[in-house]
Amino acid sequence: MQKDTFESRIDRLVYPDHVHRDVYTDPEIFEIEMDRIFGRAWIYVGHESQVPNAGDYWTTVVGRDPVIMVRDKAGNVHVLHNRCPHKGAKVVAEGCGNTGPIFRCPYHAWTFKLDGALMGVPHRSWYDGTGFDPKGEDFSIQSVARVESHRGFVFASLSKEGPNLKTFLGGAITTLDNFADRAPEGRVIVAGGVQRVWQESNWKLFLENMNDTAHAPATHESSWTAAKQTASSRFGGKSPFQLHIIEGNGEPNAFWESLDFRCYDYGHSYFDAIFNAPGDRISVEYREQLSDAYGKERAEEILKINRHNTVLYPSCSPHVGFQQMRVIRPMAVNRTMIEFFTFRLAGTTDEFFQRTINYTNIVNSPSSVVMVDDVDLYRRCQEGMLSDGGQWISQHRNYGKDIRGDHEIIGKGVTELPMRNQFAAWKKYMKQPTSRASNGRVMAAE
Repeated sequence: MQKDTFESRIDRLVYPDHVHRDVYTDPEIFEIEMDRIFGRAWIYVGHESQVPNAGDYWTTVVGRDPVIMVRDKAGNVHVLHNRCPHKGAKVVAEGCGNTGPIFRCPYHAWTFKLDGALMGVPHRSWYDGTGFDPKGEDFSIQSVARVESHRGFVFASLSKEGPNLKTFLGGAITTLDNFADRAPEGRVIVAGGVQRVWQESNWKLFLENMNDTAHAPATHESSWTAAKQTASSRFGGKSPFQLHIIEGNGEPNAFWESLDFRCYDYGHSYFDAIFNAPGDRISVEYREQLSDAYGKERAEEILKINRHNTVLYPSCSPHVGFQQMRVIRPMAVNRTMIEFFTFRLAGTTDEFFQRTINYTNIVNSPSSVVMVDDVDLYRRCQEGMLSDGGQWISQHRNYGKDIRGDHEIIGKGVTELPMRNQFAAWKKYMKQPTSRASNGRVMAAE
């Protein structure tokens, strides 16, 4: 009898139109995801504007590895493992700041250049006659295996193998292009801090929900109903910006069915915008600014690309219309942290940026009347999946109706195509062991 393997188990868990609950609830699967997906894929680290000056740094994680994004004196941005080669201490504390011209480990005062190279070790005579080599690579802060950026968006991979960033992103790379193009100066800036939301659910549920258009009318019924009632009773049916955003979730089925999805290799997807900016003074002035910067024809081309959520699997979801970046940080099989960053389009007015902040607070903040609905449903899904009432999760919606092109798959707006596309990528990742060491974190597949 052929020995059962972890890879053969994956085949029994993921089918084209349904998946087994274990992919969301099994701790062993989560551990292997962290190695085979987050240890291999290009993971979003941050934006170059977060480290504008030499010595500026931003700390985050790639998978489970703590890393530092830092700018050196020549203006280059590096992503380094946040680990001193001496005793393994984190070289900088979590957060952000400026380390000055060097890194200095707080434990034994080893110092390093901003690219990670070892500079000095106190009391060098203590190492005479030993195997310590100050020029040896092992005694420098290690760079992450691969680092690339596109339009200022920085990604890193823990694996030395795999496609380059442009190939990995495929057709979804146009979202990042449009994000930057929408700025009159052609660049975006992370503005303010970061909002974080803890979710008692598996990381995949958030990414699936980003492009699940069928959930909005039901999940957010309480907020969009209240918004429409308020607009009618207080504003004569002419909704201010805040209500306009919330009302969008209550569009009729025909609207959702009219939207197009685009899905790409490696699990990426996006769909058309559902919240169009109203024709108010701020919007009109912005369009004029863009026309002044690029010319009317080019400005129209930029704004014609009107997307809502894009999923860059498995680590982030940019929203270009209101300049947001949602970043996924898996913590446990049933626990996820989502980070929300707000960007400013360089060259726009303070009023325009204030509207971006308003959108963040309305939709993404921990106190959002929209976000609270989603987080509650993620938790209910996670808890319900543990029930003996069933073992399978349906992804049948519009299955078999997708249109396949050379480099993309197209589906209509109530389809579960993005979920199926994510799991197609998930299955490929999970069936291929990584060449990088697991550091004892991944259980052997018997």
